[in-house]
Amino acid sequence: MNEVDVPLMVTTPDELAIPDLLVDWASQDPQRVLLELPDSGSWTPVTAKELHEQVLGVARGLIAGGMQAGDRVAILSRTRAEWTIADFAIWYAGGVTVPIYETSSVEQAAWILSDSKARRVFAETAELAALAREAAGESGLDDVWVFDDGALDQLTANGSDVTSDAVRERYDALRLADLATIIYTSGTTGLPKGVALSHGNFVELARNACAALGKEILHDNARTLLFMPLAHVFARFVSVLTICAGVPIGHVGDPTTLLTHIGAFRPTFILSVPRVFEKVYNSSEQKAAAGGKLKIFQWAAGVSTAYSRSLDAGGPGFALRTKYALADKLVLHKIRAALGGQVEFAISGGAPLGERLGHFFRGVGVTVLEGYGLTETTAPVSVNVPARSKIGTVGPPLPGISLRIADDDEILAKGIAVFGRYHDNAEATAEAFTDGWFRTGDLGAIDEDGYLRITGRKKEIIVTAGGKNVIPSQLEDKIRAHALVSQCVVIGDQQPFVAALLTLDAEMLPTWLSNQGLPEMPVHEAAQHPQVNEALQSAIDHANASVSRAESVRKFEILTDDFTVADYLTPKMSVKRSLVLADYAETIEALYAKAAAERTGN
Repeated sequence: MNEVDVPLMVTTPDELAIPDLLVDWASQDPQRVLLELPDSGSWTPVTAKELHEQVLGVARGLIAGGMQAGDRVAILSRTRAEWTIADFAIWYAGGVTVPIYETSSVEQAAWILSDSKARRVFAETAELAALAREAAGESGLDDVWVFDDGALDQLTANGSDVTSDAVRERYDALRLADLATIIYTSGTTGLPKGVALSHGNFVELARNACAALGKEILHDNARTLLFMPLAHVFARFVSVLTICAGVPIGHVGDPTTLLTHIGAFRPTFILSVPRVFEKVYNSSEQKAAAGGKLKIFQWAAGVSTAYSRSLDAGGPGFALRTKYALADKLVLHKIRAALGGQVEFAISGGAPLGERLGHFFRGVGVTVLEGYGLTETTAPVSVNVPARSKIGTVGPPLPGISLRIADDDEILAKGIAVFGRYHDNAEATAEAFTDGWFRTGDLGAIDEDGYLRITGRKKEIIVTAGGKNVIPSQLEDKIRAHALVSQCVVIGDQQPFVAALLTLDAEMLPTWLSNQGLPEMPVHEAAQHPQVNEALQSAIDHANASVSRAESVRKFEILTDDFTVADYLTPKMSVKRSLVLADYAETIEALYAKAAAERTGN
């Protein structure tokens, strides 16, 4: 199958815009809880009426300060409730939100502020406010509001003379086609492009996603904890989706405190990227090993996977059900408890999760629903839903979306989620479309049931000196699943064989060393240790088993410095491959030279 089209489940009037999603709850069900705020280890509910009044107050302040309809306002902050309140207030006032990652450099922020023409900024801290002012340079900024300094209360007080009707006039004038936000791609090459997304992109997609996900996920007791950066389109869409669905949401800005907060908040579904699920699995395995229970954990993990697979083949028999009950009592329930105890579903995006983890977590009792999308598609264009889930795929298209596989296997998309243009960049916009279809740059296939499977990135295909095409992600995802591996970059373009650059997971390293009976050591020493190298070779051998010999990794090099968002990772944790290849060119050259010398010597 080369194309699949899914019709709309919900049609949306042209006069709707994002603010209407909140306004409707405030008028129709004012006591419905839409937001929860952390408060000394517990969570305080905020009703639709209260949230609407908070947003309305901030919007008044924006208008009082001179903000006009269509003005750009940047938000430079970690994920927190104030982010979402400010976002909706900007929309209430008829403005356009421009998110900036809190990890951005002065140069990155300068480009976004300049290109978007944002003259006002919400910053989380005084330090980020200073960064914004420095980024703005001589042109300066009209206003900088700091969340930590009570910016929202300040704006609410400033806008006391602005009427509610004045705000209503602003958001009533909005239409589906109007610009809602400009999100700058965290691209791995070149200057980020501003993706112009409309109110329609968010509203139509959210309304249809609610219909597709159904009451199994978005039921009356549903709740979710958001810990992904709101500067990213995935988290941003979720914040709109939860308002649309009337589901309470909490925010965690520091991922290191997630497990503490998740236990108190007790979400029923979470949204994350595959790396988080890998870390949960690896951490659980290493803790079991530290307690002398590695074999029990591995047995339980195998039972969990077998149990999940049986669900797709008529269900488990008596013997498997008996084993599963014991595995759950010994191991699996602890993983559910670590996630708050009532997580039923997890939606994963950003990279392939893999069948191994998909089946393991479903056996644990947490069904991971993989989805697929990009900034240019307002996040998801396809997702597995409870009633139609197929592990190993990213699901069928959402309603209102069409997907096509081009002759070169590139995934093309069309529909309600797809952006209209790059901001002030007609050339890039023209290059992004072919006959009205958005060119995603990803490779994939659509199966006989209309489910999409991702196979790699078009621009990352390696062609070896022998002419063999290699898709790096097929190997990288499997290698990175090992507890010791933080990042993996498969190399070999125009080289005689495929190799890999690896970085070690400094967080997992001490536990792994202890479990092997080895003393604690720094990363640079571990990189030279024979047992560490043997373990990494084993991980590579496992990955190689899934590809032909010509595609397999023959050599690897351990880099002693991990990749971070300050150098080689985008904010959504994708590796900037071209930058790695450029900066580690000498390391790569030395790897292949050494291999050539060994062959000559032999």
